[in-house]
Amino acid sequence: MKKQLEDLSKDQLIALFKQQQEQRDEKVVQLEDEVSYLKAQLAMFRRMQFGQKRERFEGDAHQTALPFEAAEQEVEEQQQEIKQKIEYVRQRPRHQGRAKLPGHLPVVEVEIHPEGDLSEMVCIGREVTEELDSEPARFFIRRYVRYKYAPKDKAGVVIGTLPERVIDKGIPGAGLLASILVDKYADHLPLYRQKQRFSREGISLASSTIEGWTKEALLKLEPLYEQLLFDTKAKGYLQVDESPIKVLDSDKKGATHQGYYWVYHSPLDKTVLFDYQPTRAAVGVKAMLDSFQGYLQTDGYAVYEKYGRKKEVTHLACWAHARREFERALDNDRARAERALTLIQLLYATERKAREEGLDARQIKELRLSESLPVLNELGKWIFKEIKNTLPKSQIGKAMAYAYARWDALSAYLYDGELQIDNNLVENAIRPLALGRKNYLFAGSHEAAKRAGMIYSFLAICKKHEVNPYQWLKYTLENIMSINHKNLKDLYPQNFKEKSNL
Repeated sequence: MKKQLEDLSKDQLIALFKQQQEQRDEKVVQLEDEVSYLKAQLAMFRRMQFGQKRERFEGDAHQTALPFEAAEQEVEEQQQEIKQKIEYVRQRPRHQGRAKLPGHLPVVEVEIHPEGDLSEMVCIGREVTEELDSEPARFFIRRYVRYKYAPKDKAGVVIGTLPERVIDKGIPGAGLLASILVDKYADHLPLYRQKQRFSREGISLASSTIEGWTKEALLKLEPLYEQLLFDTKAKGYLQVDESPIKVLDSDKKGATHQGYYWVYHSPLDKTVLFDYQPTRAAVGVKAMLDSFQGYLQTDGYAVYEKYGRKKEVTHLACWAHARREFERALDNDRARAERALTLIQLLYATERKAREEGLDARQIKELRLSESLPVLNELGKWIFKEIKNTLPKSQIGKAMAYAYARWDALSAYLYDGELQIDNNLVENAIRPLALGRKNYLFAGSHEAAKRAGMIYSFLAICKKHEVNPYQWLKYTLENIMSINHKNLKDLYPQNFKEKSNL
């Protein structure tokens, strides 16, 4: 080894020394990590040995072995304590701010008379106490008994007409199917959990049966969904966003495909359309947006940018997305990020003022031009000045570049008081989908994802128009097969609300 070292040049000796030093440093770091790990393990073992875990699990050597019973005196003391607590709960004063009970609910009266002989007494009044109560979902069998009649003097038989069934020759009624769909797609209760609930009520159903019912009920909504699709294409103001959904891939066992719901929201009449497509590429919106004319509001995704450049389209960007970029820059350049966020906050203060004062579209436009336009001019000039002295790859640089590249689209909401400052309304419509994904994880097929998109669309419309989704769906399933096709729009949730309020 000594001979080998003597043969090396000075530079080679220095390089070798550095290499050995680096190896020693690396070894020291590894040893320090190992020491830290062992110290942490030792601390954990000490806590297990001397801390709460020992007190909880090792017990006392003099402790009475199981099973054991408390002494009679302790039992009596405990019962007396419970009695006092019950009396305390009974006599607690009622809360003065008790919510008023809904007037539309049925009332079950329970009459309570004093005990003893009341024959010589006269009732002079009564006190009424109300409470809100509930029972589990009530299952029952609806039995149609159709009587047959025959003329006395000639041949022939007449029989009562059986109402239209949602599933021909199937056993579920419209109410049960509506309940299953609302539980799954509005309340995010997967079918296997619903099956467990049926079992608790003594109703045994195969998983394939419930899945089949769900599929058939969704298929009944297809004509109404196609009408919604047609009507959405004709809207002059749409907000668009997309959200992923995993779909089982039939070609690869156990594998999933990343599909997408393209969601279209019409702010003017509060309708929502979930359109499932297997891809996030431009072909996913081709059928919906190729012929679109009007205001199109989106985030900065390139597919939307392409349609925003069309002559017939006025592209609106989203201030919520622009704001998020500056929020991310707070750790990068707090001073300039806060300057931008303060100005953006003023834009939203104007929107809040318009809502609180209940202004109409014309008044909103005037308010924006007087209060928001000066803020936009100040923010735009500031970004134009600062972006020249900002590193493009820094987060503050990215935030400025995002707003700078879309400045016309970010300012376009000033054109009309009906336009929104951001895309939050369509994002809010997507949120139930995100909750559903956490529960059922994926759709069974592309067709199943398409069917789910139909019910998500109508449930979102129900929410925006404050319509009870169960009542609407039950009514729709009962009537969609017999309604005249010219009156199909009468089954839209917003129209059902108007009808139910008559």
